[in-house]
Amino acid sequence: MTHHFSVRVYYEDTDAGGIVYHANYLKFIERARSEWVREAGIDQRQLRADQGLIIVVRRIEADYLRPALYDDLLTVTTGLRLLGGARIELDQAVLRGEVPMFTARVTLVCVGADGRAARLPDALRRALESG
Repeated sequence: MTHHFSVRVYYEDTDAGGIVYHANYLKFIERARSEWVREAGIDQRQLRADQGLIIVVRRIEADYLRPALYDDLLTVTTGLRLLGGARIELDQAVLRGEVPMFTARVTLVCVGADGRAARLPDALRRALESG
């Protein structure tokens, strides 16, 4: 199942030429991941408070394909690629209409308060698989 998240390109997202600044694509996909998790019924603050677990980015492989421009309406798609013991792999894309502007493979890891990898709780796993 693929999650969709809309984002409008504002002036603050662009460089002097009106093109989305490269680092802002990472912000767009972060927002989309946060909404994907929220819509799956996962409260990340509660996960940290109750179990001492957080989900962090370990790796991002990114491809910048075409420039998005000021005032574009973009869609960020998020799809679950792999769900391991402590690892989550996602495929994300930023599209203008049907045209990909940016794609990324994102690896997330569940970690405990000590910063070490921790097994994904079963409830979290079920929520991500169904969300």
